[in-house]
Amino acid sequence: MIDLKGDEDFDEEGRDLQAEIEAERIAEALVFASSQPVSEGFIAERLPRSANVHAIMLRLKEQYALRGVNLVQIEGAWAFRTAADLSFIIRRDDNEVKKLSRAALEVLSIIAYHQPVTRAEIEDIRGVQTSRGTLDVLMEAGWVRFRGRRRTPGRPVTLGTTRDFLDHFGLEELRDLPGLEELKGAGLLSGRIPANFNIPSPSMNDELTEDEDPITQMDLEELGLLAPRSASED
Repeated sequence: MIDLKGDEDFDEEGRDLQAEIEAERIAEALVFASSQPVSEGFIAERLPRSANVHAIMLRLKEQYALRGVNLVQIEGAWAFRTAADLSFIIRRDDNEVKKLSRAALEVLSIIAYHQPVTRAEIEDIRGVQTSRGTLDVLMEAGWVRFRGRRRTPGRPVTLGTTRDFLDHFGLEELRDLPGLEELKGAGLLSGRIPANFNIPSPSMNDELTEDEDPITQMDLEELGLLAPRSASED
């Protein structure tokens, strides 16, 4: 007696497997073709509704784990990057960011760990004034951005890091920033450390906080990021 039901089940499993493989190929192609990290939402729009995008990306990540390029997650998005142990082979002279000064590194570190943070707060932590040129360098590198405006007198601009910052330093998310013990182990903290010294936990929420207002067109013009609109444009 021929088990037709068994054959149907086998055919159904074969179709499901083929659909799964095809979904992985599409997701892989979308990430490969993009010069920027690709969000799971963008991938989901191009796959069948039944596709589990996150599970697909995790499988692809495992497949590429031992390859010359790895599939990495950056703040909820995905990108192909040279394997960390092979990065010394790849020369990127054309795209190499100018070596940061000590002041720029200090400011970048403060923004990363304390964001959202204002320029005045950065200066309070460092104990010295921060030049506009230092912030310009970090913004030109694409690592720092204006977040919003603090709801305090003067409405100072708040600063935060970008996805490019995470990408450049090989971080999936801000919680991957090194903690106190890691910094000490890397020799980045030396000498006598005060007993009450601690490394702040960076904010994981990219949304504006309760004491921040969004940046407006007028704010951008005031900050010199956009040319003022003429009366005819209003």
